[in-house]
Amino acid sequence: MEFLKDIEHFPQYDNLEFIASQVVEGFITGLHKSPFHGFSVEFAEHRLYNNGESTKHIDWKLYARSEKLFVKRYEEETNLRGHIILDVSSSMLFPMNNQIVNKLSFSVYCVAAIFYLLKRQRDAIGLTTFDDNIKFHINAKSSQTHSQILINEFRKYLNPKNIGLNNKTNTAEILHNISEMIHKRSLVIIFSDMLTANNNELEQLFLAFQHLKYNKHEVIVFHVIDKKMEENFEYSNRPYKFIDLETNETLKIMPDQIRESYIFKTKEYLNKLKLKCGQYGIDLVEADINENFNKVLYPYIVKRAKYF
Repeated sequence: MEFLKDIEHFPQYDNLEFIASQVVEGFITGLHKSPFHGFSVEFAEHRLYNNGESTKHIDWKLYARSEKLFVKRYEEETNLRGHIILDVSSSMLFPMNNQIVNKLSFSVYCVAAIFYLLKRQRDAIGLTTFDDNIKFHINAKSSQTHSQILINEFRKYLNPKNIGLNNKTNTAEILHNISEMIHKRSLVIIFSDMLTANNNELEQLFLAFQHLKYNKHEVIVFHVIDKKMEENFEYSNRPYKFIDLETNETLKIMPDQIRESYIFKTKEYLNKLKLKCGQYGIDLVEADINENFNKVLYPYIVKRAKYF
């Protein structure tokens, strides 16, 4: 299912759950070999029996055929805790002139699809949304009531009126706080444009990543970006007034005057981000809002497969 093309057929975003489920089901159907062992009703796979452990789940029929001891693994053994962290600061409303897809709405649909995958696996799911403060936080659970709470929260951020302008972000401090709020080892999934004002803020962000890893969390960062405009600066050479969505600062320029230096600085920043994530064992996924949805989802599928 081509997310960016098909989403416009669902006016007012009333079908968030349906769209997420259709995207996921279509994606899984297209896989040659599904990594989702836990999708079976009960049994997942075999593993070798370890001396001294309970013999309760030994597959004796398999032993009769192979004369080797194997234990059945069940869904409960493969379940994990997932915690989604969603940046809802004003910069995520870019581009403002697109009525269907901006960075935040794109992130919400990605998050909804990942939520659907985790829910299908019967995994526990938590959520934190933030700008310069934590806006919403709920620890990981797997109940139906909990799932509905999350869906309602996702849906809220599809309406720009619920965000507003001039809401700044404080990603580093928020991640430090969340590191201490998630008490059990989890798969932490971050959706943010990762915008920082200076090198000091960038270094603070890297320290926050370290904090998550120190607390034994697995981390995937989805760097949400409009690559065409924010990275490649593909503006025509005419006068523009650029307005910072978080600070309301304005800058009147001709794009050709700064394009070369802008692209250089942006690539320098992205290279630092990639390098540090690599050093800390964090998976960094470029989530370009102009790309097909499945290109964003696939790296998560690969990461998820490690837990089976």
